[in-house]
Order: sequence, then structure tokens, then C-alpha cells
Amino acid sequence: MLNIVISGAPGSGKGTQSAIIVENYGLTHISTGDMLREEIKNGTENGKKAEVLINDGKLVPDEMIIAMLHDQVQKHINAGDTKGFIFDGFPRTAAQAVALDNMLHELETEVSCMLHMQVDHELLIERLLNRGKTSGRADDNLETIQKRLDVYNSQTLPVIEHYKNSGRYKAACNNSSVEACFAQVKEIIDSL
Repeated sequence: MLNIVISGAPGSGKGTQSAIIVENYGLTHISTGDMLREEIKNGTENGKKAEVLINDGKLVPDEMIIAMLHDQVQKHINAGDTKGFIFDGFPRTAAQAVALDNMLHELETEVSCMLHMQVDHELLIERLLNRGKTSGRADDNLETIQKRLDVYNSQTLPVIEHYKNSGRYKAACNNSSVEACFAQVKEIIDSL
């Protein structure tokens, strides 16, 4: 089973590259952002709690994310309808990386690699501000963007060390076109 953790700051192209990877490799895309937005849209208890945190530029608690993620992975493994998973937006902390490793180990699989999308800071801000204008997402304003990037830098970068230490870290530059980035991504995945 091919399992990829795709990581990068908000606006780094994780969702776009994930969609292309799914199309080319038959993986199941699991986006914690999509899961959370669905919970918020449906007005669930978790959704209400998550909405307050997200609108304030904070991360949702690990326990809430891990429980939702476990349900999704288990459902697809039980159905036998996937060649693996691409985890988009998870793990965001070293503790989540360990929890994901443990969960997948119990399911007799593992993370094949962490694919880190690298983008210059100024370009990230520009992309997120543009996305806010076109999508209407309340969390894509300059103040919240800066908070989200600060949270990413302080809490998420240790995840990179987790995967580097286990030899599963790979990086792709996404400063230019979607196609140029995917050419790098394809080379990485094909080498696994």
C-alpha cells in the first residue's frame, strides 16, 4: 500500500498536487481540512468547536482529528477500494505523526514518505489572499494568514524532522507551475 503524507504551509499547493496524485496513482485522498469543513457544514458538535478555532487561526485538537481520520482510513481499508492514501493536512505536529504511524501499523501498513511542498513565504501570502478573494473563505485574510503561517512554523516543522529521522522525507518546490511541481512529485513517487 502506498501511503503519502503531503505537507506544506497553507497555500503551498497540497490540495492541487493531491488531486493529481490521486488521479495518477489511484490513492484515496484524505484531507483533514475537507473533513473539518464537512463537520462545520453539517453543524456537528466537533464542527462547531472546530469553526471557532479555525476562524481564530488555531489548529483543531489532535484527538478530534485523529478520531475522524481513523474512521476514514478504516472505512476504505475494510471496503478494499484503495491502493493507499494521501494524507493532506495531517499530521501537523510530531505527536500526530507518531499517532499516524501507530494507527497505520495497527492496520498493517505504514507511511511510505512525507512529501513536503516548499514555497517562498511571500508567494504563500499572495496565493492565500487571492484564494480569499475568489473562494470567500473567512480564514484567508492577512491577519489570519500570518497567524496560520506562524502556527505552521512553530508546530508543523518538527513533523519534517520526524520523517527525516526515519528516512521518509522528500521535498518538491512549488514556486512555479502546477505541472513543473508534479514532474518532481512523480519522480519522487516513482522512486518509492
